[in-house]
Formats: sequence, structure tokens, C-alpha cells
Amino acid sequence: MVRRDAKAVGTQAELAALAFLKRNGMRCIRRNFHSRLGEIDLVMQDEDCLVFVEVRYRSSERFTRASVTVDRRKQRKIIRAAALFLTRDSRYSRGAVRFDVVAIHKGEDHEDEVEWIRDAFRPGEQSL
Repeated sequence: MVRRDAKAVGTQAELAALAFLKRNGMRCIRRNFHSRLGEIDLVMQDEDCLVFVEVRYRSSERFTRASVTVDRRKQRKIIRAAALFLTRDSRYSRGAVRFDVVAIHKGEDHEDEVEWIRDAFRPGEQSL
């Protein structure tokens, strides 16, 4: 697969996750927050909780589920980037924060299947 194709697939997965989360009552605050510490795919508002969302896509779950690819190293990067986001925007610095994973894969019927893992990991914990 050509790199630009992988990027396009990733963008489509993020858009699908965004639409899914909006249908479930969340509001988008920011897409693709980049920093030297890491990237956050989606920053969402879920009632009074700010949610940092990692989106994962796999064309098949034959070898591994998309959700298990968010290992401790990736979690640490997301947590550091989230801390930087919070210091840059004081509106969100005092409220509740959560880290979710939205994993998308092609089902047997070739349609996207979405797995939403709320509170997938927390700073200082070993999860997933």
C-alpha cells in the first residue's frame, strides 16, 4: 500500500469515528491535535467530560484486533499530548478527562464495524 493511501484510509477512519461519536451525543472540540509530544486524533466533549480519542483501523481482525494496538508506549504519548493540550487551553484544564479508543475494522459483510472503548486507559495504569 502506498503511504498516501494509508493516510487516506486513516483520514476516512477518523471521519467515521467522528460521525459515530457525534451520533452518540459527543461534540467535536478538535481534530488532529499535533505536538512534539504526540498526536491526538479527536478531542471530544461528552457532557462535562473532555475525551481524548485514539482511532485505530484494521482492514481485518484476522491477526489482531485494532483496539489492542494501543500499547503502553502509545498510551504514554497520548497522555503527554493531552497534558499539553490542557495547558494550552485553560477552558478545559479543570474538568474531568477521559481517554477512549475507537477501533474500526471491516466485518465479514465488508461493512465497517465500530468498537468504542470508553475510558480505555488512565495515566499510571496498564490497560488494554
